[in-house]
Amino acid sequence: MEFFIPFVIFYVWHALGVTVGYHRLISHRSFACPKFVEYFWVLAGYLAFEGSPIWWATIHRAHHRYADTKLDPHSPRNGIYEAHVGWLTHRGYAKHVDPQTQAKDLVNDPLYSFLEQDGVWKRAHLMAFSSSLAFRLIIWACFGWVAALASLLAGLAVLQIPLMLNVVCHIPKLGYKSYAVKDDSVNVWWVALLAMGEGWHNNHHASPGSARTGIRLWEVDVSWLTILLMKHLGLAWRINEATHLDLARRAGLMTPVRRLLAKHRLRRITYSAARKPKQIA
Repeated sequence: MEFFIPFVIFYVWHALGVTVGYHRLISHRSFACPKFVEYFWVLAGYLAFEGSPIWWATIHRAHHRYADTKLDPHSPRNGIYEAHVGWLTHRGYAKHVDPQTQAKDLVNDPLYSFLEQDGVWKRAHLMAFSSSLAFRLIIWACFGWVAALASLLAGLAVLQIPLMLNVVCHIPKLGYKSYAVKDDSVNVWWVALLAMGEGWHNNHHASPGSARTGIRLWEVDVSWLTILLMKHLGLAWRINEATHLDLARRAGLMTPVRRLLAKHRLRRITYSAARKPKQIA
């Protein structure tokens, strides 16, 4: 228990740092929150050896823009090794991947700009690696070697989440598709369990800007539940949420009758909103 409890705590914190912080917040801006909350989650991801936030978000945005094409930074179509770890060995950014144009909202942030180290690939990765190790040394000094080891192994385990997901969730035979998208993304239940809901990858590719990826009742999405908790605490707002109806409409999976009912429902909502009296400050 001395090892297991801190391992679980650090695993959950670092995993949510990647899924809530790096992915749904700064990569897709699927919700808004105070800056200190943003930094809290991004720090959790950074200390899991994830590298510069600007680099991570820029690569991920390029992945969505060029999903499963030759320009995709990590598609299994370009080779399993390349999709898993090969893309990490590339020095700098490819010509079609540019943070100055694809991550304008991040490059002006002083903290993220510092961690990016002016785009110098070796320096930025060395800083991320050194910071992650220094964090464990601090834990060792404060709480002992067992807690430090638990934290280190949790961080390394979380590091595997996006690397594994890049491969497994883009091989059609390993999962299922709920929505018709042009790429190979699929939902894989066991990846979702390990990755705090990120394994519902086909759902995510059907609506990348949604803070919610677990759509069906059995699609457990811990990251989404965390965002809802933040909303309840007043720490998150302007949350984008895609429903099954939204995704089915986009994918063209609705029958004519359901499409007619959906339009009628939308018309009623619009009419009700139009009649809603204005609040006086």
